[in-house]
Amino acid sequence: MNDTPGWTSPGSAPSDGQDGSGVPRPATPGDANGSAPQWSKDQPPAGQWSAPSAPVPGQSTPPQPTAGWGGPGRPGGWGKPPAAKPGVIPLRPLGVGEILDGAVTTLRTYWRTVLTISVTVAVISQVAELLAQRYLVPAPPKLNPDATPAEKLDHAMDSMQSSLIGLGPAFLIMLMATLVSAALLTVVISRAVLGRPVSVGAAWQEARPRLLQLLGLTLLLPLMSAAIMFVCMLPGLLLGGSGGAALAGIGGLGGFVLVIWLMIRFSLASPALMLERQGIVQSMKRSAKLVQGSWWRIFGITLLTQLLIFLVAMIIAIPFATIGIAAEGDGFSGILSGSDPDFGWTFLIITGIGGVITSAITYPISAGVTVLLYVDQRIRREALDLELARAAGLPGYTSGS
Repeated sequence: MNDTPGWTSPGSAPSDGQDGSGVPRPATPGDANGSAPQWSKDQPPAGQWSAPSAPVPGQSTPPQPTAGWGGPGRPGGWGKPPAAKPGVIPLRPLGVGEILDGAVTTLRTYWRTVLTISVTVAVISQVAELLAQRYLVPAPPKLNPDATPAEKLDHAMDSMQSSLIGLGPAFLIMLMATLVSAALLTVVISRAVLGRPVSVGAAWQEARPRLLQLLGLTLLLPLMSAAIMFVCMLPGLLLGGSGGAALAGIGGLGGFVLVIWLMIRFSLASPALMLERQGIVQSMKRSAKLVQGSWWRIFGITLLTQLLIFLVAMIIAIPFATIGIAAEGDGFSGILSGSDPDFGWTFLIITGIGGVITSAITYPISAGVTVLLYVDQRIRREALDLELARAAGLPGYTSGS
């Protein structure tokens, strides 16, 4: 068995303890210790180089050699054909635009499967949130106009606490729905890389055995973040007073930076868990190994993706919110008068439709970028493009005997 992890789609064996040392390099008679080279028997076709020949009359330069492997821009390549592209991405290291384009192409090419998953999840989430806002979140108590600043602060804190308690059940439903969506979309996108469509039922069969572990990972990361923030702010909270508040602020800022660093470090744990059948801890270690040395690049791509998703959400949400307020009749007048308008079913339903449309578009893009970042890092570190070419059945990439 070679040291390079193969393309492990759901249902295949995991890969542990891999690093960049497994990337194929030119063959040598043996390793330093005299043993045989430890890499796959199946390598790309050898370059078909032609020997230099005398110039043809009327031709200023001799014929250039041609190669049977590689793509434009690869080191040492002269006139090489473009990289193979059996699915939504070319099988080579990806640029930022190619990662975003691959996520959008997956949504456009396999829209039936992708939208079936994302729309179903979005509808469940929005209905849960709508019902929670209407029936579970208590109406805020009336505030005395002559209330002191301390009373106003207490009123605001009580309202926030009541809202969080009321939205708790909706949040759990949204968490489970988003979890299922991420798992199914990971399977769909992993097949899209190979150019193979997959039905919702098949995706569910592949993802179902991993859902409990994915839930554990999804809960572990925010709990870990909250614990870090609490520990960093604890000295200031214990000290109290203005000095304690300043110390808590500094500790909170340091904790926030540490949380961001850890979230990017473990950002590829979810696809590693799903596609390599890793456990929770093993998938986090796998993500840390893949992200090592590329933290800033992955952070930049993730930040850019979230900004684009935010812009898309605002472009869709603002018109629906405006229509919902106008449909309430006295919604605008209530807002302009400074009072707290009591929005009814009309507003909630209209804004809920906007939320469904937003989620149906943004869920696949967010999941697609995460999975394609994982694929890109493995291509860069572990020559996964060779395994993908074999899995896609491309000519010249036969499986080892």
